[in-house]
Amino acid sequence: MSIFTYTRPCLIAVMLAIFSPLLSADSAVHAQPVLSFAVLGDAEPKPLAELPHLAMSVDHVNALAAAQPMDFVVGVGDIAHKGTLVQYDNASKELERLDLPFYPIMGNEEHGSSVARFLHYANLWNAGKVHIADARYVVEQEQVALVFASPDHGRDFDNSGVAWIAEQIDRLHPKPVFLIVHGAQAGAFPENAEKGITNATFEKITRMSNLAAVISGDLHMDMDRVDHSKKIGDVHYLHIPALERTKIPDESNHTAMFRVVSLYDNGEVVVDTFESGSGNTPLERHDYRFSLHR
Repeated sequence: MSIFTYTRPCLIAVMLAIFSPLLSADSAVHAQPVLSFAVLGDAEPKPLAELPHLAMSVDHVNALAAAQPMDFVVGVGDIAHKGTLVQYDNASKELERLDLPFYPIMGNEEHGSSVARFLHYANLWNAGKVHIADARYVVEQEQVALVFASPDHGRDFDNSGVAWIAEQIDRLHPKPVFLIVHGAQAGAFPENAEKGITNATFEKITRMSNLAAVISGDLHMDMDRVDHSKKIGDVHYLHIPALERTKIPDESNHTAMFRVVSLYDNGEVVVDTFESGSGNTPLERHDYRFSLHR
């Protein structure tokens, strides 16, 4: 397991004052940001290994990072369809252009190949930034920790994988945790209730007192036609839309989007959604926010 720990410079507060129109106005007035990261969804294009929306999203994230405080970028898996070399190579042409560190996990598509291949490309994307040593790792911040949990097979976990997640969340207690998985537990998103983590022991993870949010992709849902962000029990579930293809509720409409999660010093979390390539104003209709204080 790898653990990344770093502290954000205080210059961010000054930058926020300049660029606050790009962020949530209410949060900018009443609190200061302590962490912000973009999240990219599934890519895995087919039948051709072409990634125009991934390229557009990388450009957009780089532009946002140049205009407002942002710390890193997260990937929720399924970048390379079936884990093939041509998919990895074409995705690399775009992901290597990210200005910020990129923390990805594997999805079921990456399991079409090997963990070794995934790690090779994950570090290619991060050359000169960070080193990804394992398919599961923790990025720990002062106020919150992110647990990155690649599945054991497909999109699911063995009991040992669930135990690893529980161990990390317990070790980090009482610090709030954002859990990054490829797919949430089956049933969390009823739009495709059968798809997701089916290991029954994962249920204990969802009841851990310092688990604040589960961030996942996999379902390729149309943000405008589904319930993409919700609270189940004490945990918030955030769906990250796919970049190249939409499947749910059908394939009739595809709009590439990515999300940006911002944490403020009062414990407020603001989740903004951006249409890829369409400017630095988040889509108000997809605004979602919650507090880390229960």
